[in-house]
Amino acid sequence: MRYKLIPIVSILLIFGLPASAFGESDQQAQDKTPAITEAPQGGDFTLHAADGPVSLEDFRGKLVFLFFGYTRCPDICPTSLAFLSQALHDLTAGEQEKVRAIMISVDPKQDTPASLKEYVSYFHPNLIGVTGTEQEVAVVAERYGAQYYQVELEGSAFGYAVNHSAVTYLITPEGILRFIFPHGTPPGVLTQAARHVLAGK
Repeated sequence: MRYKLIPIVSILLIFGLPASAFGESDQQAQDKTPAITEAPQGGDFTLHAADGPVSLEDFRGKLVFLFFGYTRCPDICPTSLAFLSQALHDLTAGEQEKVRAIMISVDPKQDTPASLKEYVSYFHPNLIGVTGTEQEVAVVAERYGAQYYQVELEGSAFGYAVNHSAVTYLITPEGILRFIFPHGTPPGVLTQAARHVLAGK
């Protein structure tokens, strides 16, 4: 089964979400992140979690939410992951068994598999944190159209921040990229989308 990737505007219409549903602060935050300008192809990848290698192919038969971020992210990532966590909690126990979420770190210099495991554990047990070498992460990011770059922080103990695109991807149980949700998409929309795909629509 092959799907045509549905653009963000269509997602808002399908799930009954007007553009005005995004608050000004969310929109301002989104404006500060690199944009995805073309529909990406997506595809399989293998990166590294604390418990060993993780491949997208491992989750055939399950719906996968995918997010690119990093553990030191001050606002965008915690908000996105909190919304995603709420969406997962709103699914029934049976539905949750069919859904996983993956966060890929765009800061492989600082984020280790162990630190990612600790970070994502604060959000939901179905969320897995993965990373790799800088080259490995860059290859997967390109495949999904994710953009990110370092910004030096003068006088900060961290040394730099990472500006990154802040969308959430939904990948079908067949491994096909189906939806891309903008930052600030309410949890209810993510839940509806998951049920929509799980129902084979």
